[in-house]
Amino acid sequence: MKNYIFLAFAILCESVATSFLKASEGFTKPLQTIIFVVFMSASFYLLTHAIKVIPIGIAYAIWSAVGIVLIALIGYFVYKQTLDLPAILGIALIVIGVIVINVFSKSASH
Repeated sequence: MKNYIFLAFAILCESVATSFLKASEGFTKPLQTIIFVVFMSASFYLLTHAIKVIPIGIAYAIWSAVGIVLIALIGYFVYKQTLDLPAILGIALIVIGVIVINVFSKSASH
């Protein structure tokens, strides 16, 4: 279970890093760039602990799906970016895919 906690914190750090990647405006803002680097580094460090037990493909599928949802929400609330119906449906299909993997696949470690 602790490996999934590492993965959850890795995803949170990656989401923070990605929002600061946007805020860094092409690495032209030093503070935002430093925050991006620190959180992205922390994210990968935490991910290395998660994949000691969780298969990397499963961990990356979860990372991707949850990260996409979090970044879409950050984009909406922070950057006022909206998604159209096809984008929302696409994201929903990605999330459904990860749920299928975790509920039905023997590859996912629980």
